[in-house]
Amino acid sequence: MDFAYDARTEELREQLLAFMAERVRPAEPVAHEQRAALASPWDTPQVVHDLKGEARARGLWNLFLPDPAYGAGLTNLQYAPLAEITGHSPQLAPTALNCAAPDTGNMELLAEFGSPEQRERWLEPLLAGEIRSAFAMTEPEVASSDATNIGTRIRREGDAYVITGRKWYISGAMNPDCRIFIVMGKTDPDGADVRRQQSMILVPRDTPGVEIRRAMSVYGYEDHAHGGHAEVVFDEVRVPVSHLVGEEGGGFAIAQARLGPGRIHHCMRLIGMAERAIELMCRRALDRTAFGKPLAQQGVVREWIADARVQVEQLRLLVLKTAWLMDTVGNRGAHTEIQAIKIATPRAVVKILDDAVQLFGAGGVSQDFPLAELWAGARTLRLADGPDEVHQRSLARRELRRHA
Repeated sequence: MDFAYDARTEELREQLLAFMAERVRPAEPVAHEQRAALASPWDTPQVVHDLKGEARARGLWNLFLPDPAYGAGLTNLQYAPLAEITGHSPQLAPTALNCAAPDTGNMELLAEFGSPEQRERWLEPLLAGEIRSAFAMTEPEVASSDATNIGTRIRREGDAYVITGRKWYISGAMNPDCRIFIVMGKTDPDGADVRRQQSMILVPRDTPGVEIRRAMSVYGYEDHAHGGHAEVVFDEVRVPVSHLVGEEGGGFAIAQARLGPGRIHHCMRLIGMAERAIELMCRRALDRTAFGKPLAQQGVVREWIADARVQVEQLRLLVLKTAWLMDTVGNRGAHTEIQAIKIATPRAVVKILDDAVQLFGAGGVSQDFPLAELWAGARTLRLADGPDEVHQRSLARRELRRHA
């Protein structure tokens, strides 16, 4: 068993760490200032465009796609430590590298299931970073943790499909560069097999009947890292039959194929967020004094830092094992481990960030430090791509079957 990174991964890690130190970290306050001056909070600050150009010039582009026809050709195991590094600055780094959700999952979906025409029209500009996209699955009126509940209807009328429904927390939808929605709805709501009722369909944002009703905040934050969440209404939206992704009834299976890699990508970045929190805690503890001695000499502070390090090392090993399994036996073979990391990582990172906030006192909940926004993002990931309880339910069933 070899725990060392291979030569290509180590080379890319060094390049990415340099890019983060030289360009991304210094750009954080610049992006904040530029965003405050924009006409719309969802417009992209110029510094983000600059970072994207620099990243592409350095070869740090589309690292998440294992197919060399579309991306860097890295395995999941090679990509994991790189995604972790981008988690140090989740508001900027993933976007700069064209490795930001929801576009990553949407590109993977189009690469695997899209027709040649769909790939040419939508995948190619996404790969080039020219447009953004959104994945419309979650709905406010049903328990969307059970995807078979989806209420949006997709009905066939001649050579077109007509979509009617209401979605919310649709990541990326507020970004003006979002040009395409991948919408999940039911083409056969009365079908005997509840997992064959759903289909996926491509809906250009400017299609008549598509209404971006409002932005959805996350603990009061406008989530720029994911392009802004939105409530979206589809009112008799008509698109050509050629916009169907895959086959009718294939939507549930496509969603599961899309969400698996997304879950591990979130966990990779979460580890980077935890590393950023540990760094901030250590610097704060060494610089501040309370009750006559540095915070670094307070027992509870040392416990927070030690526990955080132990948890991060444990989680990283489990994420790397999961990535290796996905590469060697496929996503289905790694199902248990994917669920395990999705349960464990957000929970642990939320606790680490909460301890960091506590150490910073009032500063921890302020806009002057990144901790509050990092905490909000990490806490949200206990819901994204399936809440903890859904993964626990499935994982427990799988474990019980082994002993039945």
